[in-house]
Amino acid sequence: MNKMLKTLIPLLILVVIFFAAGPLYIVNEGEQAVITRLGRIDRVVTEAGLKIKWPLIESRTRYSKKILSWDGAPQKIQTAENQYIWVDTTARWKISDATEFYKSINNMSQAYSKLDDVIDSAVRTIIARNSLSEAVRNSDIIIELQAKSQAKTAEDKAVQEASGEVLTDVLLELPESNTDFEKINMGRRQLSQQMLSNAAKDTNNLGIELIDVVIRQIRYSDEMTQSVYDRMIKDRNQIAQFYRSYGEGKKLDLMGQLDNEKEVILSQAYAEAEGIKGEADALAARIYNDSYGQDPEFYEFWKAMESYRKTLPGMSKTLSTDMQYFNNFYRSDN
Repeated sequence: MNKMLKTLIPLLILVVIFFAAGPLYIVNEGEQAVITRLGRIDRVVTEAGLKIKWPLIESRTRYSKKILSWDGAPQKIQTAENQYIWVDTTARWKISDATEFYKSINNMSQAYSKLDDVIDSAVRTIIARNSLSEAVRNSDIIIELQAKSQAKTAEDKAVQEASGEVLTDVLLELPESNTDFEKINMGRRQLSQQMLSNAAKDTNNLGIELIDVVIRQIRYSDEMTQSVYDRMIKDRNQIAQFYRSYGEGKKLDLMGQLDNEKEVILSQAYAEAEGIKGEADALAARIYNDSYGQDPEFYEFWKAMESYRKTLPGMSKTLSTDMQYFNNFYRSDN
């Protein structure tokens, strides 16, 4: 019995020491572990669960199997037309080969530092080779929409002119826009693919797989912002001036039409009034003739009295009344 105890006690001690040294470890879901034996890579464990390793001589390094994100710092880059812009990019990546990753980089902080250098360099290279419109736009749909709009305007104008209708829509009477948009050859999405291809050349041998590189934001540099605002204000002012000029022209046209209509109405009214006055004068003359014809002597007397009433108050003196004009002063009817 004593011999058995003497044999079991060292074994128990060894077992306790073995488990105390930590031979068991857990690989969680979404993780992978690189097991090194005496500094050399022995195996890579990718399945989740409870695992065992030799204590003291084997060590474990854990890495993520998930898709990770990389967010770069915005960098100021000069485009092909010598315009400075701020470019903010992001990327997704994962550890595709844990063995190569352990050999070349070993830890996550160095991995992010390496990605900073590689992706920033690729972004700077691609942006510098292309114009601003290539980085901002992804297609020529704005040009296609402009062409469709102009074709629709021309078609509507032709239909209304053919039908003899008056163009009442102001937009149909406005001239076509003079804004010319530059056609793009590749676009933002293809530039992102080129950035991905360039960066992947330097990361594939590091055990890193780049999934995508995306331009998250592009903004003008502080030097360009004011000039861009000034150009936008100038464009808006030109459009506003055009509408003001167009409105002034329409106003003059309408005022001209109004004056013409006014002259026509006044002419018609004057002609009608003169006709009525002529008829009234003729009627009055006929009535006077009919009335005064009944007693011509009274008519002559009445007219003389009317003349005296108008002229005599303006005479300061009369040297003689021996004239035919004053005959009615001396008439005596016996």
